[in-house]
Amino acid sequence: MHFPTDRIVSRTGLPSFPVFEEGMVILVDKPLEWTSFDVVNKIRFAISHALGIKKIKVGHAGTLDPLATGLLLICTGKFTKQIDLLQACSKTYSGTFYLGATTPSYDAESEPDQEFGIEHITDELIAKAVVQLTGDIMQVPPAYSAIKIGGKTAYKLARRGKELELEARPVTISEFAVERKSAHEFTFMAHCSKGTYVRSLIHDLGKALGSGAYLTSLRREAIDIFQASDSHTIGSITDYIKEYAGLSRQNV
Repeated sequence: MHFPTDRIVSRTGLPSFPVFEEGMVILVDKPLEWTSFDVVNKIRFAISHALGIKKIKVGHAGTLDPLATGLLLICTGKFTKQIDLLQACSKTYSGTFYLGATTPSYDAESEPDQEFGIEHITDELIAKAVVQLTGDIMQVPPAYSAIKIGGKTAYKLARRGKELELEARPVTISEFAVERKSAHEFTFMAHCSKGTYVRSLIHDLGKALGSGAYLTSLRREAIDIFQASDSHTIGSITDYIKEYAGLSRQNV
């Protein structure tokens, strides 16, 4: 996917004449505990205020959970029409997980609900399970997700104690690597297709090992050619908008 370099806001380039209404792609390093919509709203307000306009289209190309950090692509103006194409791109994640327990949300957002033994787990068993979960697989999304069921959001139903049955869907895990740090603590890297839930991948790994596992941290490292290492903090983005957006208004 190609975007003109003067329309991309990243660490490798800060366009001197941003045209937010025409369309820009902004690489943001999403902070921990922020929702993806928090980031969108912050940037939309900053642009609207700087340009002195009431409305501007701003959207993100792929949700990150509040407990995840890393690359969030923000599109403005006419580039919001490209969001579906960006969402369809493959993504790379890194993170950590705990082996020997599960949580209802498949991550550290909720408390462990079951504990499992890990004495039987060897490096050979881990390697075999990783291979089993690499390639084209069927994956059941977490109940605590934004998937709609009968017009209602799954996580809202799950938090009310509703029993949910979500259908498995095909995803592709192009690369999956796991490294043991201690008996219970592991790091991982995964390169996967659109629609993959990394929480489910880790949950399924725990099941494949005859134990349980849940995600303890997650960072999105890349979306297609865009890298988290090239992304800006929210603070630097809003400072940039305040400094340069006035130029756009003066020269339109």
